[in-house]
Amino acid sequence: MYPSWFNRAAVGEVWRVPYGDRAQDAHHWQQQHQISPACDDQRRIGLLLIDVQNTFCIPGFELFVAGKSGQGAVEDNQRLCEFIYRHLGDITEIIATMDTHSALQIFHPAFWVNDAGEHPAPMSTLELADIEARTWRINPEIVPMLPLDIDADAYARHYARQLTQESKYPLTIWAYHGMTGGIGHSLVAAVEEACFVHSLVRRSPTRYELKGMHPLTENYSVLKPEVQTTADGTAIARTNTALIEHLLSFDQLIIAGQAKSHCVAWTVRDLGQEIRDRHPNNPETIAQKIYLLEDCTSPVVIPGVVDFSEGADAAFADCADLGMQRVSSQAASDWLNKT
Repeated sequence: MYPSWFNRAAVGEVWRVPYGDRAQDAHHWQQQHQISPACDDQRRIGLLLIDVQNTFCIPGFELFVAGKSGQGAVEDNQRLCEFIYRHLGDITEIIATMDTHSALQIFHPAFWVNDAGEHPAPMSTLELADIEARTWRINPEIVPMLPLDIDADAYARHYARQLTQESKYPLTIWAYHGMTGGIGHSLVAAVEEACFVHSLVRRSPTRYELKGMHPLTENYSVLKPEVQTTADGTAIARTNTALIEHLLSFDQLIIAGQAKSHCVAWTVRDLGQEIRDRHPNNPETIAQKIYLLEDCTSPVVIPGVVDFSEGADAAFADCADLGMQRVSSQAASDWLNKT
């Protein structure tokens, strides 16, 4: 049963959440269904929502994740909202991550320049050979404004080599997206509304985690940046140990969001590696507490240009081998209803 205010057809649109009305609705829903506060939970269930933002989830926005169907993120969020409303009384806490960017970052066009003064096109990749040949170099006009004093050419080579050596995606130039203070940065309205209602019904504030602010590194994973140091070992950004500890503290952790091939894939892989490092003798006992909602996430697919589906499925397969459970939102509901 879904509340009367939930409009499935509006999940792919941008609108203002009527907080006052929803606060009253949440109060009535809590009383009608006699839902206890989250502090009383004997079994703590966390729901991690990765980058469920307009920039990725609304058609026409900068990096809409269309998936195979062409409406991937919209359909994912319809199912996600329904899942949240079905389990307002079960989910202890919602953790929402937010890709948070500015114009002059290493994955945006203006950061790089060639001899003609041109910037690379969105959705292009900068290969290590191109950077070593200085076909593309860090824009010298940006260097004085960076937070670290670096040799720009040396850092560019170091960054590309790190990605290559660690078998990460090559340096991708993305369209400007997730811009701090912009509408693209905001959570999808329907998901924000569901989080707001959950926080009032359960007396459990949504935890927001910002990521991706440092100009010198991409930050696909919620848990750590792609590159953490300069060539001489100076720290750029660190692993989010506090968040890892928090996520692993739940009795069950459910994960959804965008995109399956990028931020979701690297997050679950990093979480899996943390589990291996912390529990080398029996990682599966911890990993089996984690549920990946396969119908609430989609890969980056641009017909005729790029299809990251294979990489997304490989990441989920690796996590399943460790013990994480790949399930649909309905299968997760069936499990929650039985326990």
